[in-house]
Amino acid sequence: MALVLHSSANKNAYKALIVAEYTGAKVELAKDFQMGVTNKTPEFLKMNPIGKIPVLETPDGPLFESNAIARYVARLTPDCPLYGSSLIDYGLIEQWIDFSASEIDVHIGGWLYPRTGFRLYLPPVEEAVIANLKRGLGALNTYLASHTYLVGEGVTLADIIMVCNLGYGFKNILTKSFTSEFPHVERYFWTLINQPNFKKVWGNLEQAESVPPVASKKPAQPKEAAKPKPKEEPKKEAKKEVAKPKEVEEEEAPKPKAKNPLDLLPPSTMILDDWKRLYSNTKSNFREVAIKGFWDMFDPEGYSLWFCDYKYNDENNVSFVTMNKVGGFLQRMDLCRKYAFGKMLIIGSEPPFKVKGLWLFRGKEIPQFVLDECYDMELYEWTKVDINDEAQKERVCQMIEDAEPFEGEALLDAKCFK
Repeated sequence: MALVLHSSANKNAYKALIVAEYTGAKVELAKDFQMGVTNKTPEFLKMNPIGKIPVLETPDGPLFESNAIARYVARLTPDCPLYGSSLIDYGLIEQWIDFSASEIDVHIGGWLYPRTGFRLYLPPVEEAVIANLKRGLGALNTYLASHTYLVGEGVTLADIIMVCNLGYGFKNILTKSFTSEFPHVERYFWTLINQPNFKKVWGNLEQAESVPPVASKKPAQPKEAAKPKPKEEPKKEAKKEVAKPKEVEEEEAPKPKAKNPLDLLPPSTMILDDWKRLYSNTKSNFREVAIKGFWDMFDPEGYSLWFCDYKYNDENNVSFVTMNKVGGFLQRMDLCRKYAFGKMLIIGSEPPFKVKGLWLFRGKEIPQFVLDECYDMELYEWTKVDINDEAQKERVCQMIEDAEPFEGEALLDAKCFK
């Protein structure tokens, strides 16, 4: 008889289900489980008083916490290969399970949940979370440079838990531009997620194309307005109570995104991807090929060019801190990758360093959702480029091609957003 796993289909439930695929144990998801309803019933709360999922119903009693459930299912099979073949294997597997929870999973959630409305969004906190996640992924990337699996020469419980945690991130917030910094992690993840036992549970996973925008606070207002009507419409009020418990689920998929207003603009003769491809593929005669191609493509009716100048250059006294500051800005601009191209220059041979940029945006103004969602925007002075001014047009050319010296000074670094 199969063990019943009380949960919706999510990465925490997938851990035990993938283990079962490897060991042959019989585990199945509870039928008709409804998050926010089932997990609030007296029967469920007897199994887990907190109401979180998943919960595994065993002959000896209920078990909750996803990693504990995965361990239990693995140990149902004597001499389970998922726990290695020696005491040191066992220790290393436990090490990587703990690492996955404390250095990867917690920071993916810490980045995603505030953006999807399940926690308070604070930009400085997000910046720290992203830095911590990069530190964890960097350590994992270094290790995987010389290892195919986390422990030994085959899949273990550590790999299953690590890949499930990474899978949630890859699916919802870890874009290709973010994960490309960690090529060995990418190779490891895509190799394992496409193994038959993983794929049977996860299906075909597609990587997130953009970082979710910060959830608007406005949708919550109608709910507040409806509160004075509990006596007249008790059923509607009850439905709202049902929706709130979603916060206790260990993870939730982001809600479907509304169509971006920029997609509703009249078609443009400029194809942004064609320009990005030309920029990336031009290796010589850059001015004659790429720059000329840019002006041939540029459509002033469909796109606009903007200079930006950092307002607080006198604070840029440490080179790597300044470069990280710009890198963080570009990371947070990922939400508009489909609609923008940018160049950021860090100028000067000694501090304080100047930060200047050039941006190409879809539309005649800076997109409102970028101004609303990316707090870095207010740290810069923005000036629209007058393409009829030859001096400004030449400055655009120099910024695109990383001309040095730029305005009489050396370039410390140049970063491209494309």
